[in-house]
Amino acid sequence: MWRAVGIMIVGMCCIPLGDTAGKLMTAGGVSPFFVAWTRFALAGVLLAPFVDWSEARVLRDPRIWLRAAIIAAAISSILTALKTEPIANVFGAFFIGPIVSFTLSAIFLRETATPARAALLIVGFLGVILVVQPGQDMRPALLFAVLAGGLYGTFLTTSRWLANVAQPTMLLFSQLAIPTLLLAPLGLANIPVMTPQIGVLVTVSSLGSMAGNLLLILAMRMAESTRLAPFVYFQIVAATVFGVVVFDTIPDPLAMAGITLLVLSGFASLALPSPRSPDRRG
Repeated sequence: MWRAVGIMIVGMCCIPLGDTAGKLMTAGGVSPFFVAWTRFALAGVLLAPFVDWSEARVLRDPRIWLRAAIIAAAISSILTALKTEPIANVFGAFFIGPIVSFTLSAIFLRETATPARAALLIVGFLGVILVVQPGQDMRPALLFAVLAGGLYGTFLTTSRWLANVAQPTMLLFSQLAIPTLLLAPLGLANIPVMTPQIGVLVTVSSLGSMAGNLLLILAMRMAESTRLAPFVYFQIVAATVFGVVVFDTIPDPLAMAGITLLVLSGFASLALPSPRSPDRRG
């Protein structure tokens, strides 16, 4: 379990790194759809030589296409939110995702959802509320972050559902290649004037996302998503750090208290007994 947790934490730091590069582009006027499309396309090209093509049959599986479409919509939504909103605020709203994943995994995958684990996830979510500090002046762009979080929570559950359908590299390739096809019309229609800076940011965006999602797939193969769900909150810790370093956005005391709750809820989940899930159907 500790190995899965370590892999999960590293992966959850890589993803905000990619989104930080994405925010630098969208805040500068680059279309979120172009950023999303290039993120998937470049990462797919880089990963292709390492894929076991004997498993290419899984690309005909409708479930694989559903999973890929969900992550394509999630990435497009969060990049739209990042265009105008601070990265910590976006990730705070985004963290409806673990609640969605926890609920869907318990209902559809029949994973054990104990009251103690549910309570810890709620504690983590309260930490998110402290970071976001929502109010009547919540801006519409944050609704895209909430949408992205709901989609990402669904993606986490489908990742666990399909974790043993193919090797991690093929699963990752499917969630890169299929969104590349789905987003191509919007991406190609919004190509900006290319500069060396945009080229570097596109690369960082793609590599960060690819590394994070590969590590996520590996972690999901090693432990139940109900156990790993609290550690998804480490994305907001990393996002807050990147916000300070890159955008000079310093969290206030309430936000720091929220981050502390997120970390404590994640590690506290390790102290709980390992649940025994009933056999899954399908």
